[in-house]
Amino acid sequence: MTNTEYTLPKDIERRSFEIISEELGKMGVSLPRCEADIIKRVIHTTADFGYTDTMRFSNGAVSIARELIVSGADIVTDTNMALAGINRKKLADFGGKAHCFMAEEETARLAEKENVTRAAASVDIASRIKKPLIYVVGNAPTALIRLYELSKEKIWSPAFIIGVPVGFVNVEASKELIMETDIPFIVNRGRKGGSNVAAAIVNALIYGAERMTGR
Repeated sequence: MTNTEYTLPKDIERRSFEIISEELGKMGVSLPRCEADIIKRVIHTTADFGYTDTMRFSNGAVSIARELIVSGADIVTDTNMALAGINRKKLADFGGKAHCFMAEEETARLAEKENVTRAAASVDIASRIKKPLIYVVGNAPTALIRLYELSKEKIWSPAFIIGVPVGFVNVEASKELIMETDIPFIVNRGRKGGSNVAAAIVNALIYGAERMTGR
């Protein structure tokens, strides 16, 4: 019979992170201090310790993203699932707002007109937001490809990219493209990721911003 432990609901998350830390210790894995919160929350969301090997951060990525959140940056996601998973109330406390344009009629019209995916069209719509922006991709590699194209052509770039789409077609290549840009990023190399992973990364950054400001 599998051993169980009684844990109060409010203590489940705390205990989960304790278990993650214990298991990382047994594996001999020591995470960089500034990145540990992000990676552990992704592991908490997925129960997959493989993310310790595949998560990639540009120089100073965590500090840059936290500063953006504290200064009121907005967030755009490529799925409503990721949007739903983000702690928008805490983000709003810093003056930021989270958006997803995938289901908007304008997005559908633009995608049809330009013969592109809605995810790519959403990037063009997001580029109109006149404030610093964190672009979060958990599903659609075409969003990352469009972000790369706009940046390369010096048309527009977000202030930060979280690139963790999941799947097989163009997923790995799109992540590699983002890591070639000058845009600060958090990316998970390989096929794994998803909207839940994207939201977990955003929330880890928000909670880190809270600690940083003493809120």
